Amino acid sequence: MNILLIEPDYPKACKSKNHNKFMPIGLLKLATYHRKMNDSICLLKGNVPKEQIHFENSNGTISKNTQPDMVLITSYFTYWSNHVKRSVSYYKKMFPKVKVIVGGIYASLMPEHCKKYTKCDEVHVGIHAEAEKCKPAMRYFEKHFGEKDYQIIHTSRGCIRRCEFCGVYRIEPSFTYKNSIKNEIIKRKIIFYDNNLLANPEIESLLTELAFLKHKQKILWCEAQSGIDGRILENNPELAYLLKRAGFKDIRISWDGPLGEKNHIKRQIDILKRVGYNIHRDVFIFMIYNWEIPFEEMEKKRIKCWEWKIQISDCRYRPLNQTYDRYSGQKFRTGQTGKDYHIHRTSGWTDQKIRTFRKHIRRQNICIRLKINFYSNSIERSFLNNYVRDFLIDIAQHQPKEKLIPVLNSLKIPYWFPENYDGNGQYVSEKKIFREFESVTNKSAIIRNGRSSSFKIWRNKIQRSVITNLIKS
Repeated sequence: MNILLIEPDYPKACKSKNHNKFMPIGLLKLATYHRKMNDSICLLKGNVPKEQIHFENSNGTISKNTQPDMVLITSYFTYWSNHVKRSVSYYKKMFPKVKVIVGGIYASLMPEHCKKYTKCDEVHVGIHAEAEKCKPAMRYFEKHFGEKDYQIIHTSRGCIRRCEFCGVYRIEPSFTYKNSIKNEIIKRKIIFYDNNLLANPEIESLLTELAFLKHKQKILWCEAQSGIDGRILENNPELAYLLKRAGFKDIRISWDGPLGEKNHIKRQIDILKRVGYNIHRDVFIFMIYNWEIPFEEMEKKRIKCWEWKIQISDCRYRPLNQTYDRYSGQKFRTGQTGKDYHIHRTSGWTDQKIRTFRKHIRRQNICIRLKINFYSNSIERSFLNNYVRDFLIDIAQHQPKEKLIPVLNSLKIPYWFPENYDGNGQYVSEKKIFREFESVTNKSAIIRNGRSSSFKIWRNKIQRSVITNLIKS
């Protein structure tokens, strides 16, 4: 049989580390499974012309027959359902007599909707039990999509938790696990796709196995894509030492609950710090927002992370049955509504609060990375000459807030302190500076969405005078 495996052309954010390191593991395991069944395979991304479809036998030769006997299409998030529909329609039109089967996340969470909406012939719910026993067809994948310096491994399936916002327990209801993975390792960089890595009862043995391979320089680093369960770490702090020895980087601790959990989160951070992790650079707090915890409490959680000087990895909540998501970060001026994307109004979230929280997270993370006490777009972007920008970074790193605010006001610099949230006045917007300029000069500060030359001259003159006086004093 000829098996055509399709990953729809999903949108992938260029700055997303997770998406950039993604590969269709389910399809790659199915590829290995069908090869064991002596089938020929062809794995494609998106909707490609018929002449690009070539089926490869298990010995690497290309089959002369270009007609598939079955089309298997994977699905990811439910809000990307339209991409699945496009691929189903495309390949059904190309091969009208061939069965098209859709599996994956969307298909498993919404099988009835998937069948009706995409008009596929069959929906596969959950994990393919036989394919799950197979290793991903990495050699085939690299041959056709380029060599990778990393691989993806599961040590377990399912999760011991039952979080309302997560669909794992519906897709993988049983928690299964491995007690060894050393024979699966073929790359020096490993990304674990476990939903709850530390919940594996054999985790100490697995981490010891990885630590030995790290010591022998067989592996370079490891990463847990879904983060780690800090509650398990808190109950067994020895795991932090093993994570460090095994080379785990970019540790993400989930803080899904209320502000009241702050003492537990702090203990988890301290456990990682004691074994040598730089919590300002190597550790992140994962937070889900636009969810049951209201904006005001999420802001207090954010500020608590600022006190600890630890970065936040944030995720905007979408319901498990949401079949669209047209949120755009570029529409901060016009805004969007619930018709564009899910806004969790039952807990007080609005479009403005969602954008404000995301903006605050981004600014705060920049402050932590640069080790500065305030954020200004004048530091981040090239609005100022290098001398003024270097001066700003220097005072941002070394001066306390009470000394900074008068200087920033005199420099006509927009600023925001991470401990600020709506209403406490610890910020000055660029609009306020523009209004001041226009009231003093009767000239426009903005021309064609850019700063006018009159505004630049006015501010540069003030800044030169202020910095000169500060240096003299």
